[in-house]
Amino acid sequence: MATTTQAPTTIGQPKMSFGKWMRELGWRHIVAIAMLVFALAPILYVISAALNPVGTLTGSNELFRTVSFDNFAALNQTRFWTWVGNTLVIATTTAIGTVLMGAAAAFAFSRFRFKGRRASLTALLIIQMFPQMLAFVAVFLLLNTLGNVWPPLGIDSKLAVICVYLGGALGVNTFLMYGFFNTIPTELDEAAKIDGATHTQIYWTIILRLVTPILAVVALLSFVSTFAEFIIARIVLVSESNWTVAVGLYSWVSSRLDANWGQFAAGAVITSIPVLVLFLFLQKYIVGGLTAGSVKG
Repeated sequence: MATTTQAPTTIGQPKMSFGKWMRELGWRHIVAIAMLVFALAPILYVISAALNPVGTLTGSNELFRTVSFDNFAALNQTRFWTWVGNTLVIATTTAIGTVLMGAAAAFAFSRFRFKGRRASLTALLIIQMFPQMLAFVAVFLLLNTLGNVWPPLGIDSKLAVICVYLGGALGVNTFLMYGFFNTIPTELDEAAKIDGATHTQIYWTIILRLVTPILAVVALLSFVSTFAEFIIARIVLVSESNWTVAVGLYSWVSSRLDANWGQFAAGAVITSIPVLVLFLFLQKYIVGGLTAGSVKG
């Protein structure tokens, strides 16, 4: 016997009045549009200035009136790509070193109980409250003295800058990772020990794989902060061939008389690409890595 299917009947939703829609939903759209304009306006202005061959701030007020790639081509006549290479080496090495050192310290604080553990964690938290500018004079004098003994760790050394970055970020990253390591059950360690695993095997083959989100977050934050850092790099790196891109770009606009804002904007657009690519690659770990480690035990 043939069967017939009856189309489901739809019940019309009562139309919401404009005033009620504005009170419940409309204001959210207005806030979102305002935030979008606030975020995109500086980006559009920088891109317009990079494409403007005039190279002055007043000439860039009219967005995209003149489009040219002369500023990007002019970067090849400068040390810009040397500065980009220096920055990538310093930022990548610092990010890798920060992750390895911070993870080892956080694992020790999370898994082992030793005398002074609680006091050390409190000290890490308190030390991070002091402004880093207090250490600039001490860092300069320390590197100047070390350079007399071993030049690779003295002034105008990229290795010295990396060591300063690693030491300055170790405390806060250890405290950030410590909360995430506490979320990993210790029963996993005990089960692995019963199977004959050592502390080294547990750390490298089990724990680090489970804490990948916080490792990605720390690596991203370290890379971005090092990429944009200016003051320590300006103090330590003296010769132009060792400058980072932040120091090099600043030198182009430090003089008001012959400032070349067109090349400065073009360089800023190019240097934003590595940070953007890394952020998009690691974005799936960011929310979980920050929230899971926010509770400290």
